[in-house]
Amino acid sequence: MKPLLTSQQLIPDHQFGLRPRHGTTEQAHRLVHNIHEDFQHKRYCTATFIDISQAFDKVWHPGLLYKLKRTLPHSLYSILKSHLTNRVFQVRYQEECTSLHKIQSGVPQGSILGPVLYYIFNAELPVSDHTLTATYADDTAILASHTDPLNAGRHLQQHLDKLEHWLKRWRIGTNESKSTHITFTLRSGECPAVHLNGTIIPQGTIIKYLGINLDRRLKWKSHIQNKRKQLGLLLQRMY
Repeated sequence: MKPLLTSQQLIPDHQFGLRPRHGTTEQAHRLVHNIHEDFQHKRYCTATFIDISQAFDKVWHPGLLYKLKRTLPHSLYSILKSHLTNRVFQVRYQEECTSLHKIQSGVPQGSILGPVLYYIFNAELPVSDHTLTATYADDTAILASHTDPLNAGRHLQQHLDKLEHWLKRWRIGTNESKSTHITFTLRSGECPAVHLNGTIIPQGTIIKYLGINLDRRLKWKSHIQNKRKQLGLLLQRMY
């Protein structure tokens, strides 16, 4: 499937999972580079880091099969349809077992195909000319920049409105309370709050994305303290 995914560009450019020479380091560098560019041009960078609810477990099977049938050759579609349908699960506790129940959503985790199917399902994530979208698997960040904080917030909210409609169409849930809205800037002031699914996204001054702590001025103090703490715990274990 990989040559087909590459030749037909079924994995979008903003998705850095599964793609050769793309990883968490490259995606984080892309994000930080964009923020530094805004600092140099005295712009406000308002960003939302969205928490997708049980991303791999809640993939809607009819929607996924529709996208597979539309994008892949019939032979591959038939194999993948057989792989996804008529799957069951059972819960066992000590010596007791439940009856069999049909699995109606999700991609098989721990398999090679699991991430591939998830990326195809989310390949049409809405993008905008006024924002930057960064994804790695289900880790999703949307950034908007402008010299005027109100315009930056407006561009971000417009993108979130498009995203909200798309999420509802494909039955993808989000944890608004676990998502974070942050303004990266060297100037004073904040960008206006934004909302998703009728819920205002909590604002913060530090966000952890792909293992890196990003503060609003990119001072790296929080990230360095966190790494020193981790190294201290490792040193204690060595003793």
